[in-house]
Amino acid sequence: MMSRNVNACLVCGKPLVYFKEPKEMECSFCHRKFMSYACCEDGHFVCDECHEKKGLEAIQKVCLSITSRNPIEIAQTIMQDPYIYMHGPEHHVMVGAALLTAYHNAGADINLPSAIKEMVQRGKQYPGGSCGFWGCCGAAVSVGMFISIITESTPLSTETWKWCNEATSEALSKIASYGGPRCCKRNSFTAIRTAAAFTERKTGIRMELPETITCTFFNENHECLRKRCPYHPESEIPMA
Repeated sequence: MMSRNVNACLVCGKPLVYFKEPKEMECSFCHRKFMSYACCEDGHFVCDECHEKKGLEAIQKVCLSITSRNPIEIAQTIMQDPYIYMHGPEHHVMVGAALLTAYHNAGADINLPSAIKEMVQRGKQYPGGSCGFWGCCGAAVSVGMFISIITESTPLSTETWKWCNEATSEALSKIASYGGPRCCKRNSFTAIRTAAAFTERKTGIRMELPETITCTFFNENHECLRKRCPYHPESEIPMA
C-alpha cells in the first residue's frame, strides 16, 4: 500500500470517482468482488477490510498501551501511524476506541481489552462513504457504539438505549454544522469532543480535553475547508 499521504487511491494515488449506483468491483489487494460506489480514475478498488486492516492493528496497539485521559490526544497519537489514512473506515473504530481508552484511564470501571475488541468488531462493519451515501457519518456512529459498550446496551434497553441515540445525534448534528465535503479528521475531532461532554453529563466521568485542537493533516486533504474548519491553524471558525 502507498503511504498515508494519499487523498485517493491506495494503489496509484489518483482521485476517486463516485457512482450514482453501485457497480461490482474487484479489490486490488484481496481480489474479492464487492458492490461499490467508488473506484479510482484508473479503475482500482480497495475494499474496506483491506483499507483498514493495519490501521485497526495500530488503533488497538495504542489504546492498550497509552495512559492518557485525553481522547483527542489518543486519537492524534493513532493518526500518526502511516496506516491511518487521511480518510477511511478505520476512523469508525478509532473514535470509539479513543473514547473507551480515555474513559477507562479517567477512572471508569470497564474491561478495556474486551471493550476495544468489541469496538473493532462493531466499528469495522460500518461502511466507508456512509456519510455521503447514508447520511450518517461513521464518526458519529462510533460515538453511539462507545456509549452502547460502556452501558452494555442492547435494542431492548430503556434509558441507555436513549443515551446511545442521543449521543450519536449530538455528534452528527455538530459534524453536519460545519458542512461538506467530508473530512475524517475534522469529523473525528468533532465527534470525540461532543462525546466527552455527553459522557460527563450522563456518567460523571470526566475525560481531559485540550483547550484548542490544531489539525496537522490539512495539507493531505485536497478538499480541506481551510479557514472554515475550526481545527485549521488559520481558522476563522471558533471551536465552540
